[in-house]
Amino acid sequence: MESPIENRVDGNDVAGERSQRKTEPAKGKRYSPAQRKEILEYAQKHSVKAAAEKLGATETSIYDWRRAIGRRGQQAGEGENADRPGEIVIEDPKQARDQKVVSMWRQHPGYGPSQIRNMLKRDGFKVSVGTVRDVMERNGYLPPSLRRKEHVGRYEAARPRELYHLDFYHFHVHKQKQCVLFIEDDFSRFIAGWAVVAVEAADPVITCFEQAVQRYGRPEGVMSDRGSAFHSWRGLSRFEALLEEYEINYFLAKEAAVNGKVEALNASFQKECIEQIEFMDLPDAARGIGHWVEHYNHRRTHHGLGGLLVPADRFYGIAEQSLRRIEQGLGAQTAELSSPDGRALELFRVLSRGGKPEVWLMGEKILG
Repeated sequence: MESPIENRVDGNDVAGERSQRKTEPAKGKRYSPAQRKEILEYAQKHSVKAAAEKLGATETSIYDWRRAIGRRGQQAGEGENADRPGEIVIEDPKQARDQKVVSMWRQHPGYGPSQIRNMLKRDGFKVSVGTVRDVMERNGYLPPSLRRKEHVGRYEAARPRELYHLDFYHFHVHKQKQCVLFIEDDFSRFIAGWAVVAVEAADPVITCFEQAVQRYGRPEGVMSDRGSAFHSWRGLSRFEALLEEYEINYFLAKEAAVNGKVEALNASFQKECIEQIEFMDLPDAARGIGHWVEHYNHRRTHHGLGGLLVPADRFYGIAEQSLRRIEQGLGAQTAELSSPDGRALELFRVLSRGGKPEVWLMGEKILG
């Protein structure tokens, strides 16, 4: 039989244990590295909330594990992941967004925040202009001070090849003066032709223009300034005679603003190509300008086209397809949309017209 003293001792011990349980914090559930990996992979495929409900971990713990992995990755670099191939790396969405913005800006340092936003959206990544500007400013971007000029006599074509603009831009390659001739479509801002020459002259203008006609077709009209390579004060110039032979309307721009679209093209070329690249020699300059023209036509979004389209979208008539893909978040690659590989050609067709059958083969009626 137990004594009262023993009972009191046992009772005090039980009460002490209860008070100790109340004062000590409860210990959370321990997870092995394999369990953490399973939970993080499930959260990545579905959501943090779904992983917490299905696998028992708290949402706070899952977010803490993600941040810890992100910090280890930043401190140790890419090599740590190679040492631990079993460890999953969860990328911070804000950090990934900032990297996309900075990467696009580094590729195109002449672009502003709006242009960077449009380029990213065209590739299927949506972000606001304000966020892009904030990220760029934190990485050294200095907004330019703009001087706006009011344009007068602005003309807007209604279709491709309705009006071409021609103009020269002067630049230097190691103190050697050069000129680049641009032929720009008014409706789409597509560069239909270009050439690098030593001086403004009629011969390269005629050669470049004829190459553009052979490649893209004859325009309805052409506009240029009163430069000697285009215009003659006495009689017809050689270029004007060529246009007359082609039966192409010729317009002279009395003010620079009237020919403003090609002037804006020259400004973009200066900011995005000439000021960003130091050419080694003339062949290198021709290669560099060719790469820039290709990018300008097929990759560079244009504010004058609504911000999301590139010149090739309008020039090739695929603007609606591109916008539809962009709004769906699929991205729009003009080269793929304009490729003939994806087009369907109707070879055989059977119709009933007025109760009589008709058979068509490759667009020609062969029966009926």
